[in-house]
Amino acid sequence: MSGTSQRETLDKATAELDPPFAVVDLAAFDANADALVERAGGKPLRVASKSVRCTELLTRVLRRPGWQGVLAYTLAEANWLVRSGVTDDAVVAYPTADRAALRDLAHDDRLRAGVTLMVDSVEQLDLIASVTAETEIRLCIDLDASYRLAGGRVHLGVFRSPVREPGQARTLAETIAKRPGFRLVGIMSYEAQIAGLGDAPPGRRARGLAIRAIQRRSYRELLARRGAAVDAVRAVADLEFVNGGGTGSVRLTGADPSVTEITAGSGLYGPTLFDAYTAWRPTPAAFFAQPVVRRPGPGVVTVLGGGWIASGPTEPSRQPTPWLPRGLKMIGTEGAGEVQTPLRGAAADELRVGDRVWFRHAKAGELCEHVNELHLVEDGAVTAVARTYRGAGHAFL
Repeated sequence: MSGTSQRETLDKATAELDPPFAVVDLAAFDANADALVERAGGKPLRVASKSVRCTELLTRVLRRPGWQGVLAYTLAEANWLVRSGVTDDAVVAYPTADRAALRDLAHDDRLRAGVTLMVDSVEQLDLIASVTAETEIRLCIDLDASYRLAGGRVHLGVFRSPVREPGQARTLAETIAKRPGFRLVGIMSYEAQIAGLGDAPPGRRARGLAIRAIQRRSYRELLARRGAAVDAVRAVADLEFVNGGGTGSVRLTGADPSVTEITAGSGLYGPTLFDAYTAWRPTPAAFFAQPVVRRPGPGVVTVLGGGWIASGPTEPSRQPTPWLPRGLKMIGTEGAGEVQTPLRGAAADELRVGDRVWFRHAKAGELCEHVNELHLVEDGAVTAVARTYRGAGHAFL
């Protein structure tokens, strides 16, 4: 669909709404879901809920072939998703210190059967046991997947688990096996330096070449280390799953014989950070609209608000992108503002006060930090309004 026809479709479908609001194009969402399945090479995909944050869309993708289970943001969220029937298989992606949610888990047979906690230390086992006593809790070990150079002085990836080497993974697995109240069922490793780092940054060709070279080396190193770690843990525990990857590495992670399932989520919405990948670029499916409220001068319009900044390093790539009409850009001295955002470009002179500018967010799930609803567009009309939720704490509906 051309930019003009897409803009006309979105404007017409939402003509009765007053910005700001957010929409998801269901045709694009479904196409992205199918493309990710094709890239997974036959291995199931576990949806990362923090990238979606909408139960209706989580349910929609889990009904599609090739998708099963949720990688949840928090334990409170995992408990809620299982109890509400969205899934019966929720792995919590990060260790928890939420004692209230742990008590909830310990006292509910359905939750204990459907929720798996993430651990990477004995200290976390102690905290969990202090709340759950000897009630059997499902556990997954988080294996560090970062790439290290120069004897560890250079760290590429994210700072997650202290469990890195196969021997460390086996030692923790043996500790879990000896302690009552725990059952080790999985291993997860997230190769952020591959899955979450675009290898084609706009206007930075040399950097892109360097990133691709490092990613190739990182993948080879992780292939051997993760395989050895999985073998070491399997000697201790009967694993149900080995999870890896993210939207940016689905095909590569799927080629790892030690991995049994792959995580993906951001690719369903297609945020702008994934425009910087050579392997695959999802179809943009999620947008938010802001109204034009000023025309300061030729070639410039100002929309209300717009400062929906994504988390991560403070740089331009974390700003939202004016998407439709095409040809609008942020003004460097102002960027995306809390109360107003001026935009410059040839398309500005065609816009009038009250018109919309459609934006794309830099990251997927964080769009839902700003809206309570997603308007679902299909066949040129809003067919449903789906509630969103926040991933942290207990802000669920």
